[in-house]
Amino acid sequence: MALRGTNQEFGRPYNRRIVLESIRRFGPIARGDIAHHVGLTVQTVSTIVRELEEQGYILSVREEPKGRGQPPATLRINPEGGYAVGIHLTPLGIGAALINLSGDVIESVHREAPSPTPDLAFEAIGAMVADLTGRRAGGRVIGVGMALPGPFGVESMSFVGPTTMAGWKGVPLRERLAAATGLPAFFEIDMAAAAMGERLYGLGLQRSDYYYLYFSVGLGGAMVHDGGVLRGAWGNAGEIGHIPVVPEGELCPCGNRGCLERYLSLEARGRWNGNDAGWVAEVAPIFRNAIAVIENLFDPETIVLGGLASPQLLERLAALAEPLHNSVSARKDRAAPRILVAQGGQHAVLRGAAALAVSGVLSPRFGQIFTAKRQREGDLLNGGDIAA
Repeated sequence: MALRGTNQEFGRPYNRRIVLESIRRFGPIARGDIAHHVGLTVQTVSTIVRELEEQGYILSVREEPKGRGQPPATLRINPEGGYAVGIHLTPLGIGAALINLSGDVIESVHREAPSPTPDLAFEAIGAMVADLTGRRAGGRVIGVGMALPGPFGVESMSFVGPTTMAGWKGVPLRERLAAATGLPAFFEIDMAAAAMGERLYGLGLQRSDYYYLYFSVGLGGAMVHDGGVLRGAWGNAGEIGHIPVVPEGELCPCGNRGCLERYLSLEARGRWNGNDAGWVAEVAPIFRNAIAVIENLFDPETIVLGGLASPQLLERLAALAEPLHNSVSARKDRAAPRILVAQGGQHAVLRGAAALAVSGVLSPRFGQIFTAKRQREGDLLNGGDIAA
């Protein structure tokens, strides 16, 4: 996404996010370079920078002079300028992490909670968030983001079966999360959150077009294009686990037979009577076919394997998928392997969930939508309400 400022009447909060996002992406960076990136005057950028410094969101650093004159001061995000809490809710338990503005996991906790009810889950989440934020007393906590299995809003598929949160249909997620934590609240499908976390803090720093294959209790994925996650008309793009791959195969809770995640997921691995090596060998042909489908549909730079599965299991899957089928990705001029294992690890989804909250401050795209919708009622950087 190109970072460009605006001269519209309501543009001041938007411009502040534009400048802050430019510093996050390109810092350390000088004021003049920021102005060039975002299309604002140096004077406007300097005014915004002064405010952001006073509020503690950014730091100004001046290098030692190497010749005549003073080098220009450069700006970077202040990692301790704010925190967000990421929550990951799964059929197996609840994970939570306190994350700073640089994406570093400061503290993390996990609670075993098989298939928790909403009441039990939000009670636990409230206690976990209080514990985490209490470890940074006096720190500015921007908000909380929660990731959980999808899809959302599909009558026959949402919150149905062992790979989703059974019993959660109709729960007002954002309202319950805000009430439990007292923080501005956001939620997202876990595979999209993981792809976002990898984009911000993992392999995505070097790549802008890749497919993130989210290997968890179920199986999902998300295409990252031009630095953003493709969401679809209703936000459910990426449910690759429900592509039928085996004619008249195993019955899936979605109502179809032979769905991919019935064979390729941690839930499927748990039903296998044997060791990991035997299971991987059994599902390798199905996995190889799935890779070809993804490549021919999305033409990604690479497919990144991530999620809750161990890196060792993912590495084994990637190795046994060779030789890969021919596809549009079988190019001689490739700059990356066709399959990579994620670097963000199992914290990627927590980082992505926290980024949902941070985006209320950092993301100019979100800020533009929010400002237009709310008719300039508040600037999030100055503490405006972002929970609604």
